Amino acid sequence: MKKDDIRRTVKTQKSLLTDLEKKKAAAQVFQKLERTAAFLVAENILLYHSLPDELSTLEFIDRWSNRKNFFLPRVNGVNLDILPWDRTRLSLGAFHIEEPQGDDIHNVDEMELIIVPAIAYDRKGNRVGRGKGYYDRLLAEAKAIKIGIGYDFQLIDDDIEIEPHDVGVDIVITQSSTITIRTKR
Repeated sequence: MKKDDIRRTVKTQKSLLTDLEKKKAAAQVFQKLERTAAFLVAENILLYHSLPDELSTLEFIDRWSNRKNFFLPRVNGVNLDILPWDRTRLSLGAFHIEEPQGDDIHNVDEMELIIVPAIAYDRKGNRVGRGKGYYDRLLAEAKAIKIGIGYDFQLIDDDIEIEPHDVGVDIVITQSSTITIRTKR
């Protein structure tokens, strides 16, 4: 299935969700994430600051911020910098996403778990992002476990067309599925 077709289909499905459905889905997905071994053992976790059409990460960060070290990405040209999450040091950055401010940039090798946003995932761990390649460039250097999260309809049965630079995830979690990908790309 072509990435642009997937983006259009998922965007339409997201637009039909009510606020209650979004909140319920986020609670279900993050409860499943919290029970994974990868999350339980990780101290340093790279997460994303959610956009309105994504599963909200805010309650999850609030719930665990005193027990885990959260980091968020910040756009820097064509790459992502990794900075510690601090509610008091966020401001609107690229693409109207709240990003951390400051100079305390960390290396992706310090991360033990990366929660990866995407438009969609297939059952092989391939993903469709927003099309700019930021996460592919970052994940290419990462040794951490990569977990993709999304709504049930973001896990598609068709194989996603991939390109040589695309980097997939190790686990995909939705409200009703947890898929561990056995093969490495």
